[in-house]
Amino acid sequence: MAVESRFVVIRQGVEVETFMDKKAADEYDKMLDMADNLADMFETAPVELSEAVREELSIYLAKHREEVLIALQAKKPKPVKKPAAKKIPEKVSDNKTDDAA
Repeated sequence: MAVESRFVVIRQGVEVETFMDKKAADEYDKMLDMADNLADMFETAPVELSEAVREELSIYLAKHREEVLIALQAKKPKPVKKPAAKKIPEKVSDNKTDDAA
């Protein structure tokens, strides 16, 4: 008999997602908390957004938190490492000359 541990994210009494590890479940729950906060903020915004658009937009922004923080200049982007240039070996030419004269 196998025993499996599962971590279930439940929101408002509804099972939303199931994970096999606690860290992934906690990250997902945190993302949903951020999305809820963003949706509340959008609800009070002077721009008219439908409930579906508010929900979709808030989830998108919460999932892309790092990029949003960089766009808001609240966080610096990670430096992009340039791949090391590969050295192409020089072609060895066969310059053998016949010295037979």
